[in-house]
Amino acid sequence: MNFPRTTAKPLATDVDVALIGGGIMSATLGAMLSVLEPTWRIAIYERLDDIAQESSNPWNNAGTGHAALCELNYTPERKDGSIDITKAVAINEQFQTSREFWNHLLTAGLMEGTDFINVTPHMTFVRGEKNVDYLRRRWETLREHELFSDLEFTQDREVISRWAPLLTEARDESEPIAATRAPAGTDVDFGKLTRQLVALATSRGAGLHVNHEVRGLKKTKQGWRLSLHDRSWNAGVRNRTVNARFVFVGAGGGALPLLQASGIKEAKGYGGFPISGEFLRTDNPDVVAEHQAKVYGKAEVGAPPMSVPHLDTRVVDGKSYLMFGPYAGFSPKYLKRGKYLGLVTSLRLHNLPSMVQAGLRNLDLTKYLVEQVVLPSEDKFHELQKFMPTARPVDWEKITAGQRVQVIKWVKGKGGVLEFGTEVIAAKDGSIAGLLGASPGASTAVSAMLGVLERCFADRYDTWKPQLASMMPSLAGPGTSAVADDAASLTTDTVPAR
Repeated sequence: MNFPRTTAKPLATDVDVALIGGGIMSATLGAMLSVLEPTWRIAIYERLDDIAQESSNPWNNAGTGHAALCELNYTPERKDGSIDITKAVAINEQFQTSREFWNHLLTAGLMEGTDFINVTPHMTFVRGEKNVDYLRRRWETLREHELFSDLEFTQDREVISRWAPLLTEARDESEPIAATRAPAGTDVDFGKLTRQLVALATSRGAGLHVNHEVRGLKKTKQGWRLSLHDRSWNAGVRNRTVNARFVFVGAGGGALPLLQASGIKEAKGYGGFPISGEFLRTDNPDVVAEHQAKVYGKAEVGAPPMSVPHLDTRVVDGKSYLMFGPYAGFSPKYLKRGKYLGLVTSLRLHNLPSMVQAGLRNLDLTKYLVEQVVLPSEDKFHELQKFMPTARPVDWEKITAGQRVQVIKWVKGKGGVLEFGTEVIAAKDGSIAGLLGASPGASTAVSAMLGVLERCFADRYDTWKPQLASMMPSLAGPGTSAVADDAASLTTDTVPAR
């Protein structure tokens, strides 16, 4: 898109960039554009009374700085027994890019405070001979790559006990176990990070409008006309319109209905399958002190990748917790604080074939979700005890996590396909884009938004490249390491180890 430079004071009814949703995606794109184009008029519209209340809220996600250090679903086993690390490498590189960007903003004085990220080792823990053998082969393959050269592996119970005592206490000694450990893993409070990025954007002139719900999108010659509804209890004017040259839909589960409302052909055929989740949480200081790691296990057969069990250290508002889960569930809502008819109202003639085929192909997932929903509380707690044999119900409470909407799309030659990653949908003319999907989501937000810049601002992207490369050295191309010094320093030099 070709925007004229302007130094005029932003007008409430005319902006260059409209960001829908007050989560990590809109915050990241808003921060980038406020640095790249300080004269552009940017506005953020959030339907709730505060930002970072849905998937970006620290209790609505696991807080893992996803770098494929511990997540087995990113390293599938091929038919010949070899381990495919392609996706793991890509995700790790994307997370390094995020760390580079955050570190640049901190060192440049554009953002303050590193308390949104804490050094927290990432571990994988498996039980049974078959899983132990797989984990060893995974480790042997990953450690050959420079991004994973520090990954450690052991079957020694004493070593695992030093790494994470709660995994071995009172465990049957005849059971084969193994673990890998990446000491430089991270725990990220994406809610706090979102607030810092939005604060950066607003300090440079962006407008933040909470309690403003976008209820309509209409294409115009200049861009888009947004129909806004003010949800404030004391709103003087409930409904108004805003003209925007570019629109980004970063509304999490609410992105699909808005992209459908825009009428762009690129959104046709897309559907979404909502999955909810629960976690167990404890703040018992005696228990929390015994476990300082994020430990991922192996998903049950038929379970979606987002349901991989993990026992995590979490640091939220300076306080440490342990969290275990997730326990998958189902709700027709597309947002945690959304409407129960979210799934139903997203159905269209153009996406029904995708939805039906994907449903038929994933009957095992449906069966798994039903089983999870009806699973008694004592059985759910037993899942925790598989990780932590000494766990006591009195120490733990149940919390409900955020909604995740998995992408369903029509793939030529395959039909309707259910996917578990994230995907950017953009109009051909670059005037509107949105992000669909879930994990690894927030951890790779910077790379995702760089993709939006490249696709939607092709006429300016080459001009921005030198500045972007100065922020994120890995973007300079071949010859520069994805694990740049700037990225590493964010969790070594500037962040105190726990």
